[in-house]
Amino acid sequence: MYAVEFQATVRNGTIHIPPEYHKQFRHRVKVILMTEEAVAATPNLIDQLLANPIRLTGFRPLKREEVYVR
Repeated sequence: MYAVEFQATVRNGTIHIPPEYHKQFRHRVKVILMTEEAVAATPNLIDQLLANPIRLTGFRPLKREEVYVR
């Protein structure tokens, strides 16, 4: 297996191979992508609601005895 390493910027989902490697990489290749930037985790719904609670007029939390009513 022939391998090279180079820096590239992704533009519209495309990575351009530098001209000096065009002859070596004309057919199928194996691609491994690594980035130095930390990828921010997308918060789940609970995290989003805790950070930005929905305010409703007239809302009141249930009392303990209302939660456990049979």
